Amino acid sequence: MELNDIKAVYFIGAGGIGMSAIARYFLHRGVVVAGYDKTPSALTEQLEKEGMLIHYEENVDEIPHACRNRESTLVVYTPAIPAEHKELALYREKGFDVEKRAQVLGMLTRAHKGLCVAGTHGKTTTSTMCAHIMHQSHVDCNAFLGGISKNYASNYILSKESDFVVIEADEFDRSFHWLRPWMSVITSTDPDHLDIYGTKEAYLESFTKYSSLIQPGGALIIHTGLEMHPAVQDGVKTYTYSRDGGDFHAENVVIENGEITFDFVSPVETVPGIHLGQPVPINIENAVAAMAMAQLNGCTAEELKYGMRTYRGVERRFDFKIKTDRLVFLSDYAHHPKEIRQSAMSIRELYKDKKITAIFQPHLYSRTRDFYKDFAESLSLLDEVLLCDIYPAREEPIPGVTSRLIYDNLAPGVAKVMLHKEDVPEYVREHDFEVLIVLGAGDLDNYVPQIEKILLSKYE
Repeated sequence: MELNDIKAVYFIGAGGIGMSAIARYFLHRGVVVAGYDKTPSALTEQLEKEGMLIHYEENVDEIPHACRNRESTLVVYTPAIPAEHKELALYREKGFDVEKRAQVLGMLTRAHKGLCVAGTHGKTTTSTMCAHIMHQSHVDCNAFLGGISKNYASNYILSKESDFVVIEADEFDRSFHWLRPWMSVITSTDPDHLDIYGTKEAYLESFTKYSSLIQPGGALIIHTGLEMHPAVQDGVKTYTYSRDGGDFHAENVVIENGEITFDFVSPVETVPGIHLGQPVPINIENAVAAMAMAQLNGCTAEELKYGMRTYRGVERRFDFKIKTDRLVFLSDYAHHPKEIRQSAMSIRELYKDKKITAIFQPHLYSRTRDFYKDFAESLSLLDEVLLCDIYPAREEPIPGVTSRLIYDNLAPGVAKVMLHKEDVPEYVREHDFEVLIVLGAGDLDNYVPQIEKILLSKYE
């Protein structure tokens, strides 16, 4: 189905962060948008206000009449939906065009100029930075983001004029192989999702395959020193970047008084005096990648500087909740050992003389089994670690795999505690902290508002 053929879109699993961004795109196109989700949420409530028809009972009779025409209805589902789901089964039985979210994003990269950000970590922040720079510039863009941008209180940015679309390219389940980028950043290729890929080699090969999908005339902007071997088509330029070296990099970095400034060095035009609106050391590197892609697509030096100065971050990505001389409290989505290492090093660089405590909830039994020693090594960069039970997500328990594997491998000298997530608020109430960070991609983040309230009452 081509984009212009679509008169209605039906979402099965409507309330997911990625699904909702696509729903918003089609709402803005003026087509009928409806769907099912298992439970209401703040996101589904907002979508309903914006015009989406959503129901919460698995019932084919609830499907609107406008979403029953096979020739003009696109059906989008999330992989979390079981194959026997009644509505999904009906659509398949009737021969509708039924696609995963990633396939729909692929359709959009064929209809627009896709600016994609791939990588094990850093892709949400980098893509959101790039989208903000471009959206406030004369170039403009649409964007489908993997988190809620604090600048726009949304995971979707709309442009009625621009042909550019910024997309977070997800390697899970090889989803990014559906995309056809005009340009792409690759931030990192540290092996992950080995429950899907099986081996490190297969994981790296998937990135090689992804790089071959960039369209002639476009460009690949790849972090220096990655193990993968790009396989770009003829007519695709390749650039390198990092904080300290490559075609695009930072120089004259100054980190002081909670502020970060640097010069953006580029083969196009070097831009001095970049001021980070979200001053976290890891964001220097993310900003270099975001500005590189924005600059290659026409953003001016002043637009780069304004975009970075006014960038406010992404919810759950180095998300500061309390920031005073006495106490710092933040939440970060980091759930891979390399992400946690970068997070820990950034916090240490910002708060050299303070005690840093992390509350960590491991995400997936398989990831814990594969990387528990790496998790322990990264967490050992901090002073104190409070370990919660593993968040299972899509997995069943694996015998012998618990948070205790990480706990037992933490370095000597690191204060450590095992906690059930339900006991975290009471622990926070009874203990003192200087810098406290909640780490992980599970549901521990649901406790962050309660923790914030407790800390404010203690330290006000």
